[in-house]
Amino acid sequence: MIIAILNCDEKWGIGKKNDLLFHLPLDMKFFRETTSGHTVAMGENTLLSFPGGKPLKKRTNIVLSADETHNYEGVVNVHSFEDFLLEIRDRAKKEDVYIIGGASIYRQMLPYCAKVLLTKVHRDGGAEVFFPNLDEMENFVITDSSEPVMDGEIEIQFLTYQNLKPKQIRKSRKPRL
Repeated sequence: MIIAILNCDEKWGIGKKNDLLFHLPLDMKFFRETTSGHTVAMGENTLLSFPGGKPLKKRTNIVLSADETHNYEGVVNVHSFEDFLLEIRDRAKKEDVYIIGGASIYRQMLPYCAKVLLTKVHRDGGAEVFFPNLDEMENFVITDSSEPVMDGEIEIQFLTYQNLKPKQIRKSRKPRL
């Protein structure tokens, strides 16, 4: 299954200056426990935003970089969106694959996601980049919702959205000659 996992503020904001909007220990614990032992897929800037630009431990990391000279150690490097899709498709046949950002990757992968695990932050984070408002998309419905909880000084809520019509990743076509 392909699953997007993220947190967003009350305006669906997800980031500013290639960084997270909030430091949320409970949300980070949820992310770590949910994705550990699985595959995570991301764009190059997301990888570079991690401490030391190193991949997440105890996970297979798929990284899309349009620059074919950018090959990172300890990750599965892909250099086209088509190869990214095919790598995700092949792994999703055996295990859950988590889409972890950034904004462009989320936007492009959202139609393929069967679920979105969203931590809704009840605050405005002054974001520069945003996630699509799932509440306005007819294919997405909330199937699970926690009670609001405090994560430090910030109220958050864990939501699961189901995609009623996830798009299938098709086999790549051979180039026509």
